[in-house]
Amino acid sequence: MDLRTLPRPRAAGSGGRPESAEALLVRHYRHLVGMAYLTLPADRGRHARVVAAHAVVQRALPVLGGKVADRSGYGSGYEAVRARVLRGALRRRRWPGAVLPRVWGVRLFTPPDDGGAELDVRLAELPAPARAGFALRVLDGLDRAETAEALAWAGVEAPAEAARAGDELLRSLGGAGWSELPPGYDACTVHLRPGDLLRRRRRSALVAAAVAVALTAAVLPVLGSPHGSTGRSSAPPPAARAVAPERRAADLWRRTAKLDLAVWPARGELVDDTALVDRAVTAWQQAGPSAATEPGSTPAPPVAVPQLLYAGRLDGTAVVLLTDGRSLARYTDGPASDGPAPSGPARSGPTSGAASGPTSGTGGPVLALAAAGDSDVTAGAAVVLRRDARGARYLLAPWVASAATRRLDRPDEAERPLAFADGVTDPVPGTAAPGCPGPVLQLRSDPVVAEQHAFLLADLGGLAPAHLTYTPPPDGSAPARPPREAVGAQALRRWAAGACAVPEAGPGVRQLNLWEFADQRLPQNAGELAWACLRADRWDGSGSAAAAVLPPDGGRAERLGRADGRACSRYEQDTVAQYRWRAPNGAAYLLVAASRRVSRLLVTTPSRRLDQPAPPGRTLALDDPGSGPAGVEAVTASGTRLRPIG
Repeated sequence: MDLRTLPRPRAAGSGGRPESAEALLVRHYRHLVGMAYLTLPADRGRHARVVAAHAVVQRALPVLGGKVADRSGYGSGYEAVRARVLRGALRRRRWPGAVLPRVWGVRLFTPPDDGGAELDVRLAELPAPARAGFALRVLDGLDRAETAEALAWAGVEAPAEAARAGDELLRSLGGAGWSELPPGYDACTVHLRPGDLLRRRRRSALVAAAVAVALTAAVLPVLGSPHGSTGRSSAPPPAARAVAPERRAADLWRRTAKLDLAVWPARGELVDDTALVDRAVTAWQQAGPSAATEPGSTPAPPVAVPQLLYAGRLDGTAVVLLTDGRSLARYTDGPASDGPAPSGPARSGPTSGAASGPTSGTGGPVLALAAAGDSDVTAGAAVVLRRDARGARYLLAPWVASAATRRLDRPDEAERPLAFADGVTDPVPGTAAPGCPGPVLQLRSDPVVAEQHAFLLADLGGLAPAHLTYTPPPDGSAPARPPREAVGAQALRRWAAGACAVPEAGPGVRQLNLWEFADQRLPQNAGELAWACLRADRWDGSGSAAAAVLPPDGGRAERLGRADGRACSRYEQDTVAQYRWRAPNGAAYLLVAASRRVSRLLVTTPSRRLDQPAPPGRTLALDDPGSGPAGVEAVTASGTRLRPIG
């Protein structure tokens, strides 16, 4: 695919009438498909990549049509369509057969070439954001800064790093002057070949035989009934045979660059119990209102062939764990006794309840469903197999080298080792106060994954525990710090104080982050107050945030306000908060703090009105604020106006 034959897309705002989404998609279709093809995983077959690339671009079309503009505010026209395409390609993990376009009877292949195999290997070694950066550099000719900006608006967490990795690959292939991709990367020029004809003929014969059996089973009762066509059989119809679940190789996680639930091997002493596994798969295929569902999941059949993660017996109960890449399904067959689980404040909107299962000794099969469509090395590192009075038992990821438990409210206390035979932990005891995270696992990844990589997972009562992270306060004029693992001494102290101020602590939460956005020296030498924004990100992509103050004496944090949305996420990195504080001598103060990019603070109290540039630390302490309400507003350097959360 010679890039010189493809016109460069015109940047937004370069003149001309705005085009409709359909016109933009048609005009740049080949360009966008090539970008999706480069970004998608390079270790899959070319047929699947071609079909997925076209699906990603076609799904980028807004449902209601009309003019296209990206709601994030990043440009319009082609830039907005490109951002939608990149988001779709970056989120594409598995390619279920229900996604259009569909191709039957033939396989699609891009033209053969000599350089494609080598480039495929190089691309497979890169994470998806770096592949997207490479595509932007090659196809749109963006420089590194422009590439990082485009990646940021596409939702990449570390856009500068991804742009650098894509740039390094481009330079290794010939430098900035390299303007031609191998022909095998033109996903709009494809060769058609037949599929496996022998297998299709065998399947056709099996389908014909099955249809004949079904017709015979339907006709015989009618012929044998003395009442003709109105006769009824007293025997129920036979159940459909469950689809055999997939199994992953035991060492797959060592050979792939993407660690998530999809690379877990099947474990447990009952993995070869076909009858048990079939019952679990059938229960999921026939999931209905009786299934226990967590927020973000629905009682629906699997969207792809299920993958078997575990089948074993725990304390007399058979447990089967399955995933389809989007959801987790836990099937228990026998006495089920999920004990008390940590509880949290109810999230807004209706829910179906936690997927913890019954709370007392209820017999019979139980199916629990939970969302798990964005698992990774941390958020896909543990799943609850069972809860009872002794605690929760987890199945740990194959890359977990060591496990321990720790008391979140005792940051100076050492963690306690936790045994996990064949990936299944001993019971982890402990409960939490309402609204607070429960028992915490401290896991360490195998050195094959990363050296000295430890992380915390907190039990919130669902199938998957939540990943705990910590964002330290700003460091002068340095760039904003990303969230990090909450295993350092400072992070543990902050979580000990702020754990019960989280915006929510229930099933469906994927990650909890404590962002210490400001520190303030209190008047009268009363110590240092920490200002925090705590964020809960759910598995379904939604989230909530809460502002809190952490007292200098190590006591519990005080929550100041809570709101749903994306506040305090990487998409809204600015915040402001206020707090009425009384000094040891009884004097009243209004304390105000803002994040690092705030340039002005506006404060109105019954006794004064203040409008001034933000101090270097972005904190204020106003004495004698009066007993009436106070209004606080902040303005960022870009002109964005902020009000406190809540």
